[in-house]
Amino acid sequence: MKRFVVVANRLPVDAGPGGLVSALQPITRSSGGAWVGWTGNPDERPEPFEHEGVHIHPVELTAEDVDRYYEGQSNSTIWPLFHDGVEPSVHHRPWRVAYQAVNKRFAEAAAAVAAEGATVWVHDYQLMLVPGMLRELRPDLRIGFFLHIPFPPVELFMQLPRRTDFVRGLLGADLVGFQQPLAAQNFLRLTTQLLGLRPEGERVEYEGRTVTARAFPISIDVSEIDELAADPQVQEDARRLRKDLGGDRRLLLLGVDRLDYTKGIDQRIEAYGELLADGTVSNEEAVLVQVATPSRMRVAQYQQLRERVEREVGRINGEFGDVGRAPLHYLFQSRSRAELVALYLAADIMLVTPLRDGMNLVAKEYVAARRDEGGALVLSEFTGSASELSDAFLVNPYDVDDLKRGISAAIAAGPEDLAARMRKMRETVRANDVGRWAKQFLEALGTH
Repeated sequence: MKRFVVVANRLPVDAGPGGLVSALQPITRSSGGAWVGWTGNPDERPEPFEHEGVHIHPVELTAEDVDRYYEGQSNSTIWPLFHDGVEPSVHHRPWRVAYQAVNKRFAEAAAAVAAEGATVWVHDYQLMLVPGMLRELRPDLRIGFFLHIPFPPVELFMQLPRRTDFVRGLLGADLVGFQQPLAAQNFLRLTTQLLGLRPEGERVEYEGRTVTARAFPISIDVSEIDELAADPQVQEDARRLRKDLGGDRRLLLLGVDRLDYTKGIDQRIEAYGELLADGTVSNEEAVLVQVATPSRMRVAQYQQLRERVEREVGRINGEFGDVGRAPLHYLFQSRSRAELVALYLAADIMLVTPLRDGMNLVAKEYVAARRDEGGALVLSEFTGSASELSDAFLVNPYDVDDLKRGISAAIAAGPEDLAARMRKMRETVRANDVGRWAKQFLEALGTH
């Protein structure tokens, strides 16, 4: 029985280093805690085991669960709806049934491993029913929930079938965390609209308990990125990448995203194509490198996005390229953390232009990597990170002309302006790393 339990869709085993794992693993390890999650392989449920000082408690998902709960309800219904309906949500009753059944399985696993009065921290949109289910099973627990993606406006949320179930599920937590203050306000408005509750400030009374909804903007492991950026091998890799990708060209622009329709990749490529067409940039002086990490490729919308992006890349390279010199390098592949940092160091301009993003940690990683205070960040105003990184070149990614304006401004900016902007952004990121995020959330969960 453990005093601290993390509940997330995936286990921290075989996961690449990432914000969530790097933030929570040390806390879980130091408290002798447990992590409840899925291995990532269907129809597999190993016995509980120890991993790097953390008790791992696997939850089994069948192939049908993965199809209905994960790829269906989580990623084809909730994900697009919570990202402002960038793509239409798909609704199927069997998906909802599977989502409820899998959430119950996670809640039961957490209840089984948590000690009397333990703290349980549940994560993200795949498990929004878990806090309420866990509260019924174990009313003695302190339960926190954090949503890593945006939380939609009331008008959009109201489209969700069984919408009240989700609000009740989240109200099972003592503390519900969001990336942005507006998201917390959207949630509290829904408690009034759907349940007739009366929030006061950031708190609402529900079934004899006080539930707090508050913003806790997530961040990155700054020291990990800083160490990689200082590594001579990574710096050498950056120089080699710069030469391999850019040749003798003056400017290297970079995009690094999961291949997801929320990331604005096709709008970004369209804008770059127009900059080439109107002569603002030329294949002789600039190159755009787009790394697109494969993601959810069994979902039809993602397959269609891949086809659109690859067709546009081919058109631009065919129209504006030359023998041995393409204006756009497109890499549909995963890269290690060290390889990404080398790319950040090689890039003059980082393009982070999602249509909607809860936070976007790539923007913060780029800033953390730039120990030289060089480089420019072109950032969508619809990311959570835009509120913290206001010294970036902010753009509206829906407006191709505004994207072009932002990129052009970054190209034209002088070294002193760029260094001043980067210095301020680096101070912000250093002061608010992922360890501070986790500490603030858990302190609020323990004392509010």
